[in-house]
Amino acid sequence: MTHQFSPLCPEKKKELADIAQRIVATGKGILAADESTGTMGKRLLKINVENTEENRRCFRDVLFSSDPSISNSVGGVIFFHETLYQKSDSGKLFPEVIKEKGIVVGIKVDKGTAVLSGTDDETTTQGLDGLAERCAQYKKDGCDFAKWRCVLKISDSCPSSLAIAENANVLARYASICQKNGLVPIVEPEILPDGDHDLQRCQYATEKVLAAVYKALSDHHVYLEGTLLKPNMVTAGHACPKKYSPQDVAMATVTALSRTVPAAVPGICFLSGGQSEEEASLNLNAINKVPLNRPWKLTFSYGRALQASALAAWQGKAANKKAAQDVFCKRAKINGLASKGEYIPTGSADQASKESLHTASYLY
Repeated sequence: MTHQFSPLCPEKKKELADIAQRIVATGKGILAADESTGTMGKRLLKINVENTEENRRCFRDVLFSSDPSISNSVGGVIFFHETLYQKSDSGKLFPEVIKEKGIVVGIKVDKGTAVLSGTDDETTTQGLDGLAERCAQYKKDGCDFAKWRCVLKISDSCPSSLAIAENANVLARYASICQKNGLVPIVEPEILPDGDHDLQRCQYATEKVLAAVYKALSDHHVYLEGTLLKPNMVTAGHACPKKYSPQDVAMATVTALSRTVPAAVPGICFLSGGQSEEEASLNLNAINKVPLNRPWKLTFSYGRALQASALAAWQGKAANKKAAQDVFCKRAKINGLASKGEYIPTGSADQASKESLHTASYLY
């Protein structure tokens, strides 16, 4: 028997809705700087920089200490646990640096994926044990939103009904726990771009996954106005021989969302999924120009697609800090424009911004 039940008081609902709206205010998106220690190490390896806590801190300082105008394009930053307690070169804790710019602080709270038995090597995401206590502490430490990533894949047998149901349920439990502790949950059911599937196959899988996620969120009494969605764009697999235009991607993506995501959700912040920086910007721009009803903000939550050129410009050298910041700010501004459908490419995109950032079976 269904019954009306809400664990949230009106004041808590208003707080959550206000936070979500701040993050996805017009022209703003999210910087995903929550890479794990191992993933950050792979990034640093590409520029021949050792994976030490200090080097990780230095690169995050490049991003977080950028010109305050970055707040015109970035409404939220997702932190990794280590980074939340590190300080900038000026001696301030990173969350203070971000908040002084008027940007909302978020935190990754999942504990990574684990193989889901009874499937073709599909996964679920760990971290529900102790999550309420972690969320309460993060809220005290200045966080106002959280992120949890579930991962699905496309193959002849995937995504399976079991993997879809399990990951939807995990995301809903996480979201409910976050909201109870005053954190806006970013719900991230990522379908990996690995494989040779076409655009239509990805659209079908995306619709099935998102439909299950929003059924689970409803079952768990999650307050949708106080959530954000972080999905994959609908794209063909990286090994698909057919190439699709940004307009093709936009139409398939918004069609899938319009069939599955309630209008109550304030914002949809796409992950870049290994697209090049320029490709991620062009696709986001096309999504915001597609001639379909779009009741939500459609913006970005990019990691690699906001950081790759900045990392290449930095090269681990203090003397390059300003140059790297300039590159980062430029990319953020481009994506801010794309989130409004106002990005006009000049044709002068540098080579770094056009390089694919795809990593097979990507681990965060």
